[in-house]
Amino acid sequence: MNRLLNSSACLAGLATAGLALGERAHAQETSAAFEGAVSSVEARLQASVEELTALRERIAAEKVPMSKRLRELEGELSAARLEFQQTQRLLDGRTLDLSNLRTELKTRQDEVSYLGNLLGEYGRNLESRMHIAELQRHAAALGAAKLAAENTTLGESELFSAQAALLETSIGRLDDALGGARFEGRAVDPVGIVKPGTFAMMGPAVLFRSTDGTLTGVVEQRLGSLEPTAVPFADPETARLAGQVIGSGQGEFPLDPTLGNALKVEATQETWEEHVRKGGTVMIPIFALAGAALLVVLVKWLTMAFVRTPSRRRLSDFLTVVASGDRRAAAADAATMGGPVGRMLEAGVQQLGQPRELIEEVMYEKVLGTRLALQRFLPFVAITAASAPLLGLLGTVTGIMNTFTMMTVYGAGDVKQLSSGISEALITTEYGLIVAIPALLIHAFLSRKARRITDEMDRAAVSLLNRLQSTAREPVESAA
Repeated sequence: MNRLLNSSACLAGLATAGLALGERAHAQETSAAFEGAVSSVEARLQASVEELTALRERIAAEKVPMSKRLRELEGELSAARLEFQQTQRLLDGRTLDLSNLRTELKTRQDEVSYLGNLLGEYGRNLESRMHIAELQRHAAALGAAKLAAENTTLGESELFSAQAALLETSIGRLDDALGGARFEGRAVDPVGIVKPGTFAMMGPAVLFRSTDGTLTGVVEQRLGSLEPTAVPFADPETARLAGQVIGSGQGEFPLDPTLGNALKVEATQETWEEHVRKGGTVMIPIFALAGAALLVVLVKWLTMAFVRTPSRRRLSDFLTVVASGDRRAAAADAATMGGPVGRMLEAGVQQLGQPRELIEEVMYEKVLGTRLALQRFLPFVAITAASAPLLGLLGTVTGIMNTFTMMTVYGAGDVKQLSSGISEALITTEYGLIVAIPALLIHAFLSRKARRITDEMDRAAVSLLNRLQSTAREPVESAA
């Protein structure tokens, strides 16, 4: 064991000695390497310093000419920048001018378009506001302006020329309207024959005289006609003065301030018979009912007007006679009263002494007879008041049917063709109400008058019965 331990110790010593020798050798090698590296670095550093010195010398030699060249280039750059700025300003100015020119050109184009539309609208309005007689005179200028507006091949200057010619025509028309003008043309007479002649325009009024002298009148436009229509004067003297003015261009003429409306109103005037005829066949039963109702009203009015009714004082005197018990005097007094009240009281007095119920029934019979006589034919007046509006409604329906028939044949544009059906519809309704309203009022009045007569009879009958009852009680009270 000791031997082994010693051997191990020896081996350890040997190893330690070997390690020390190795470290020493490595240190020597490292030191030699460092020295070589330092020498190499110093050599390289010396070479770099020399190279830097040479480079600095070369830079110093080249710096002056390069600085000079740089200043020259900087001068050229400044000149180029200045030239660029000037060119840019010039370009901006040209661009602004071009934009302004484009804006002004657009404005002028809009103005041209506006003026074209304005002149076109003026031409259309001028044609619509011209008198129909003037359309013959200015047909060429109107047609040229209209065709120019529709022709897409024409330039703006040619279109403006045509429209300006129409404007000059309208200005000349104003001069003619102020001073009057005469021109040749043609017009339609009331029969529908076209006749040539001469127009005379005085302000808004236009007169016409045919070449043969058979037609002289005021010119107007008829619906559905493209030619002016001459309405002849009803007064021969007016026609003569108008012919003189048209022929010679001067003279006196009674100008219509209504521009022909007075003649139109006069033409619409009609007699009562013509007005009734427009109502059609429905007017026959309406007038038949009206005549029958009028006859009944007259008869009933005369009948009720002469019906006698006693006053309160006269009735009081009669009741005094009845209270006296004198039957003959009471009957004579009742007979002198007359009228339905007197006849009723007379019939009641003749039954004196009979039971109250019998007297009451006798007088009530007279009241019923009088009531039936007074009410006779009055329901016919009420029927007339109810039927007349229905007949008017019937005429309205037939008139509207005729109107639609005319619209089917002639269309809805010509109002005069439709006026017959409309007149029938309105006139029948008018006369239906004219008959119904008085009939209703008169029926109410006559019914009230008949009721008042029967009420007087009832009052007189009740007074008589009350007096008879009070007379019958008096003797009993006296005996008591």
